[in-house]
Amino acid sequence: MKQITIYAPVQDGIVARITDTLGRAGINIESLDAMDVRDLDVITLMVDRYDDALQVLRNADFNAISEDAVVLKIKDEPGALAKVTKRLYEAGIHVRSIRIIHRGGHEGLVAVSMDRTVEGLAAIKDLLLSPGS
Repeated sequence: MKQITIYAPVQDGIVARITDTLGRAGINIESLDAMDVRDLDVITLMVDRYDDALQVLRNADFNAISEDAVVLKIKDEPGALAKVTKRLYEAGIHVRSIRIIHRGGHEGLVAVSMDRTVEGLAAIKDLLLSPGS
């Protein structure tokens, strides 16, 4: 799965401009996280038409970059995410971003972008729920 991250100097209305740009292009936003980090606005998106969204945002002069993210199915219980992140840390995997994208029943879906995806998945495979769980 791909996600788009936009970095920009802190500015009022940036999320409104991004969402308007994508809406006018007919692109559906599936998830959006926005935060101030020091002197930067950092906005991370997942959309229904990734390639189109990346091009539209770049054409509108947003500093939009691409990242791979994996969606993990974990138990929906206190401490489950902590086990995943601790294991990644202990394996020396740098987590670039992490987002809870769904909770329901006894499971949750978490999107994680990390520097070494294959090694990261190997480090946490026993913590993941199988598709039939």
